[in-house]
Amino acid sequence: LSACELKPGATVLIQGTGGVSIFALQLARLKGARVLGISSSHEKLERASSLGLDAGFNYRENPEWERWALEETAGQGVDLVVEVGGAATLPRSLKALRIGGTIAQVGILSGPADPSPFPIASILHNQARIHGIYVGSRKDFEDLNKAVSLVQLRPVGENFPWSMARQVFARMEEASHFGKLVLTVS
Repeated sequence: LSACELKPGATVLIQGTGGVSIFALQLARLKGARVLGISSSHEKLERASSLGLDAGFNYRENPEWERWALEETAGQGVDLVVEVGGAATLPRSLKALRIGGTIAQVGILSGPADPSPFPIASILHNQARIHGIYVGSRKDFEDLNKAVSLVQLRPVGENFPWSMARQVFARMEEASHFGKLVLTVS
């Protein structure tokens, strides 16, 4: 999030409740941001609320989550989208973004929603910045570690022995997990 110049009072939209999105929620709250989240599960949204999610939306009940994000921001749009979906969600993320906002592209969980071309017009219209994040800089990593230590932030997830790898991967495929899934080799 530091690479995206998040300011206090900003609004962040997270997609889902996997490890990246939940950690983004925790970091955004540390920076004083308002956090909106989308998920296919009311239970997961409730759990995310207990971690500081300000408002949640079930996209399985209504796929037009970008309209909800605009309503939640009085038509202004969000400052930052933590985009983990990829090609299928990027057009909606652009519609949810405020003019001059940033999309932190950190995942590619979905393929194209349709065969339409890359949404260049939406990028231009929103004056959007798309920041691809694969591995951050050393400075970002050091700053992150200082912040985590200072506030004693703990990752959210579950630990499993290596012998349960198949079951853990099945949970990932089903998207039934919340936060990170960790396999421990003993």
